[in-house]
Amino acid sequence: MDPSYEDKFLMQADEEAVSATKNQHKALPSPDIDDSSEEYLRLQRRALFATLVLSALAVAITAIVFERHVASSIFVGGLSGALYLWLLARSVGKLGKSSQTVGKTQLLVPVVLFIAATRFAQLDLLPAILGFLLYKPAMILQVFLSE
Repeated sequence: MDPSYEDKFLMQADEEAVSATKNQHKALPSPDIDDSSEEYLRLQRRALFATLVLSALAVAITAIVFERHVASSIFVGGLSGALYLWLLARSVGKLGKSSQTVGKTQLLVPVVLFIAATRFAQLDLLPAILGFLLYKPAMILQVFLSE
């Protein structure tokens, strides 16, 4: 092969690759990234707000019906659940942009809650865990409200 033929072949291959890439971009619809990101942020805020409202409601009812340390345990658990939900949502929000997997840092929240509830006499384990799990009914509530 002479050098001029190689140059022509490489230039033709480059042109074909560029045109194939342009055709691929035309064939695939480009999703509106900004709209989906904004929608996800709104969903995240609503879920966190619903978790905090449900936790506050549970603390108020528990404070009326039970003793104060039970209500404080539910309060700490509810805040832990909100923190867990926020960390999870932040980790999911990073998927595809800067991460390929969901982070594991949010898994420390229930572990720390469990250790704190067993170490401190002011916290009861069962109400703290129930308070932590209040993020789940808040998420289910969000599903029904969004439909």
